[in-house]
Amino acid sequence: MELAEAQHLVDNWIKTTGIRYFNELTNTVILMEEVGEVARIMARQYGEQSFKKSDTEVNLADEMADVLFVLICLANQTGIDLTTALEKNLEKKTIRDTERHRNNEKLKP
Repeated sequence: MELAEAQHLVDNWIKTTGIRYFNELTNTVILMEEVGEVARIMARQYGEQSFKKSDTEVNLADEMADVLFVLICLANQTGIDLTTALEKNLEKKTIRDTERHRNNEKLKP
């Protein structure tokens, strides 16, 4: 699925099933909540924290999809084309970071 298609699908879902978008501030807070849920799983699955009994049903992929969904909502609400934004961001990172990462002793095998 292309990013533009994802933006269209989310917009359609919001307008039919979700009724309307939450306002941008509410969606920003929801995004932070969803990122926190991803962080919680990462800390337990890959970090040093242990899972609690109540954590038995965690699903990292589903939580990441929640983050993506809300991020797409915010992009739609603010008129951002995520394809263009990502392309420009990768170009910026390539120009800025190519030599920096290549010369980083911590990243050498």
